[in-house]
This record gives sequence, C-alpha cells and structure tokens, in this order.
Amino acid sequence: MQAYGSTLARIYDRRWSAFAARAAPAILACYESVRPGRGPGVLLDVCCGTGQLALFFLERGWRVIGLDASEWMLAYARRHAAAHIEAGRARFIPGNAAAFYLGERADLAVSTFDSLNHLADEKELAGCFRSVHRALNDGGLFVFDLNTRLGLRRWGDTTLADSDEEWSVTQHGFYDETARRGGSRITGLVASPDGSRDIFEETVVNTVFDLGRVERLLGETGWSGVRFARLDNLAAPLAEPESEGRVFVVAAKEGA
Repeated sequence: MQAYGSTLARIYDRRWSAFAARAAPAILACYESVRPGRGPGVLLDVCCGTGQLALFFLERGWRVIGLDASEWMLAYARRHAAAHIEAGRARFIPGNAAAFYLGERADLAVSTFDSLNHLADEKELAGCFRSVHRALNDGGLFVFDLNTRLGLRRWGDTTLADSDEEWSVTQHGFYDETARRGGSRITGLVASPDGSRDIFEETVVNTVFDLGRVERLLGETGWSGVRFARLDNLAAPLAEPESEGRVFVVAAKEGA
C-alpha cells in the first residue's frame, strides 16, 4: 500500500486533514443510532493519517488505535494526540491496511478520505476486510468511503493549484480506464528551515473498485448488512451508488 512521504504528510496535515474531521460526527452518529446505549468504546482508525478523526473520538471518551503505513503521518498523529497517548487512551502504530493483526478488539472501525482506494487490487481489499473483521468485537461496525469509477474519471485532465507562505502545490489529475487507476501527480515547492525552497513530486494512485464486487467481497469476508450511502445520511441506502462520485460503506460484524 502506498505511504505518504515527509513533505506530503506535512501538507496533508495542514491542507487535507479536514475531510476526516468533517466525517467523524456523521460516523459517530451512525454508530450510536445502530448500536444505541453502548457508550464510548474502542475505535480502530485504518489509514488514520495525521489523526484528526481520532481526536474527535478521543475527545468524546473513546479509546483509539490508529494504523497507517506512513511513519510521517503517524508522527503528526502522535503529536496531535500526545496527551491522550500519555493517558493510555490512544496508540498509533505502523501497519499495512491489506494485512494486519492488532491483538485486541475494537467496537467501531473507520477508514476515510478514500484511503482504501490506495490498495492495489481486490486481493488487497479483501485482505483489509478480513483484517478489520478479525479486529472487531461482535456487533461492531466498519464505515469507510471509496471514490467510485465516476469520481475517479472526473479527476482526469484536471489541474488544481494551492499555495501559502510555506509552499505552492499543483495537482494534475489522471485517469486510465484500462488500468482501472486514477489519481494525482502532486508537484510543488516547500519552504525549508533555512529559508530555501525544496522541489518535491509525488504521485497518489487510486484503484477503481466495482461497487458490486466490493459488496460481494464484504459478504465473503464475513460482513453483513452492507449498504452504500452518502455522508450526510449514512442510514439511507443508495439505490445507484455508482452514480455518485464518492460513497460511504457501512458494514456490520454480527454476533455468532
């Protein structure tokens, strides 16, 4: 699985971490509506990034396990959640979303900002589904989002620019229908401590996953009650999820 480097993690923390923070309240509300009366439990944040979603749950009494392939991302998450880590309520560990073992159980698992699109193929996606299923208590929920084929197709031939006093960044979108890949080539200049500016370049690749296959893989790896929804209404199943640019997926691990 692709892991962000130091420069992109720095920019992500400042510019792109807000998506997870926006998603957190809706995900918590979804859990509380489906599992009423359980109170704060243990959250597993798969591809936790710089920890913004984790902070939301920590501030509401949850314990959090954050997993990410990028040590640079984890460093930011640990810094943001330092007080919670010291209190023994959070830990952030390196790991591959396609295959991991926690050694403990969580009540709710999440993965946001199309992180699972970074998995290379259906084999890795199924490995993620199995790993998360093994990590949850019976009755647990898994909530994650994916960019759809339509959403990734829209990335093609787009250019976005962003800058401030510390950096300038340009994203060039691409999409390859045959390879079932989309993404962005990110280039820019970033300020160094000595006042100079360093050039960087990184390519972020998303895999196109057919949503029918996603639902089937979830069923094959033990999940039930699968639905595709929008973030603003995670309780309402979408009739045509492939017509969305991005979908959220809610799946349950039922008791034996």
